[in-house]
Amino acid sequence: MCRIVGFWDLNYKGEYELQAVIKSMRDTMIHGGPDDAGEYVDTKNEMALGHRRLSILDLSPAGHQPMEFDNLVITYNGEIYNYKEIRKELEKYGYSFSSNTDTEVILKAFHKWGLDAVHKFRGMFAFAIWNKKEKILILCRDRMGVKPLYWYWKDGLFMFSSELKAFHKHPKFSKTLNFKSLSLFLQYGYITSPYSIFEYANKLEPGHFLIVEKSGKIKKEKYWDVEDYFLKGMGEKNFWLKRSEEELAEELENILTESFKLRLVSDVPVGMFLSGGIDSTTVSALLAKEGIKLKTFTIGFYEKGYNEAPFAKRIAEYLGTDHTELYCTPKEAFEIIPKLSEIYDEPFGDSSAIPTYLVSKLAKSQVKVSLSADGGDEQFCGYTRYWMVVDRINKLAHLPFRELILRTLNILNPDLALKLYNLFKPILPKYTNFRDKYIKLRNVLKANDLLSQYKLAISYFLDEDLKNLGLTTYREMFWDINSLDPCSTLMLMDIKAYLPDDILVKVDRATMSVALEGREPFLDHKIVEWTSRLPVEFKYRNRRSKYLLRKILYKYIPSKLIERPKQGFSVPIYEWFKKDLKNLYLEYLSKERIKEEGIFNFLEVEKILKDFLANRGINHNKLWLLFVFEQWRDKWL
Repeated sequence: MCRIVGFWDLNYKGEYELQAVIKSMRDTMIHGGPDDAGEYVDTKNEMALGHRRLSILDLSPAGHQPMEFDNLVITYNGEIYNYKEIRKELEKYGYSFSSNTDTEVILKAFHKWGLDAVHKFRGMFAFAIWNKKEKILILCRDRMGVKPLYWYWKDGLFMFSSELKAFHKHPKFSKTLNFKSLSLFLQYGYITSPYSIFEYANKLEPGHFLIVEKSGKIKKEKYWDVEDYFLKGMGEKNFWLKRSEEELAEELENILTESFKLRLVSDVPVGMFLSGGIDSTTVSALLAKEGIKLKTFTIGFYEKGYNEAPFAKRIAEYLGTDHTELYCTPKEAFEIIPKLSEIYDEPFGDSSAIPTYLVSKLAKSQVKVSLSADGGDEQFCGYTRYWMVVDRINKLAHLPFRELILRTLNILNPDLALKLYNLFKPILPKYTNFRDKYIKLRNVLKANDLLSQYKLAISYFLDEDLKNLGLTTYREMFWDINSLDPCSTLMLMDIKAYLPDDILVKVDRATMSVALEGREPFLDHKIVEWTSRLPVEFKYRNRRSKYLLRKILYKYIPSKLIERPKQGFSVPIYEWFKKDLKNLYLEYLSKERIKEEGIFNFLEVEKILKDFLANRGINHNKLWLLFVFEQWRDKWL
């Protein structure tokens, strides 16, 4: 696990020193690679590669990067868990090895098989290979998007990096705000690939190559797509349904166990993030039954309704793990929040980044590698929003007087509706954000298709909210996949967008900020290919998610330790900012500040802030996202 960076300046005129710039860019990411550093400079072609190393496999100097072989040079971030098997295959072709690293295996695999080598790799990776002979630069990102890879192209300058912050050190970097990305961020809380917060900077999508030629031609090639396996599963549905649950559960358990054990490949200690939920408990339980004793780590909160630590502790005691927990206070959150714009160097609104950073720091005190259980919800229909949206569509289709209700709601102003709600509040359900829910209800009644309904379910700022701020809305993250069942369509969308651009970003940046390697055992592509073909009936049944996964887990854990309403990894942001952290909002979202910067309609921001402070029914996530952007802007613009 490391950090990589590079540039190729096709219009270089000697206006800066190549080696000095690549070192400066590289060392912005020293946090992710404190053990070693290297650079490669090709002065004839005005290109440079940089590397920061976190030593996990082969801790000796033999693992130094960038690494060269024949006409190829590589800078690489990640882990190839089956590298020993690939190495044995290459040795049969006469290749010899001077290190015990997966880096050398990737390099010689590309020497032997070219782009086809990637199909042999099981793991998480982002790398760049410079072909000195052909004058071609090849970038590659893993199938699921576990490891990040940004690229930039403007006026003949091509750059790539694990993190955006490195680009700021290049003298030709253009820091132009991308307003499409800003709208996407405010809608969803993250920026979807291929966009980034800057114009001319992009994220390479999971499962893709990017090939750059000396002529300036840039070509993107897809080598793997999870959608293919969902579609394949639809054609195989009868085959799956004829098989017994016991047979499928056994097959899935074998695939999971093999993948989980593969993630233990390391020359340093390995730990586990344990929430006490189904996914992290499954990883821990299947490794425990193999006789592997793990160190487990959990973050708790003192605020009721947010604390999963007691559940995790009970699981740890049952499995006999070496367990450590830490409780987060508003004071600790206050210390972390100013760091977020440095750790996540484009606006990132998932507030669970705070406990993820804390649990990473906690784990780093005892281990150098930690497993995380992300990806289970997206593969096994784990999010309640999936079936809630499907139920909503079914109910709306049979709702009497739907058009009449919608016309009535359109006539009734949201502010007037809020006054009426407050008048009858003692006998109505309690909402802290009634006004936003009222507006969303109008949109829900208006929407007639699955994708529009799902967009409403996952959006923070709605279309009219963005217009009030002076921004435009976009729909690029949605795909029309008519042949899949509704829940499978939503899972596929999340695997393509929410998982790589929110969940995996959160874990990667948090772990690497403290020099901890995070591994994702549920995201082995062998597992994902299998679960994507599995019919939804084995994922969601009788209003219970993760149906087949539970059957496996309850062989090793009593169901009473797991069965409870899904909580998610959420944090008490609302409570903190109503009390201890309120001054942060007052500082970053002040009328004077917003007006001076000229990005948002300052009157709308002022209204949102006043509504929050006066308890007038505002969705608090809106304030949090505006605050996150303002803190990021203050740091990077």
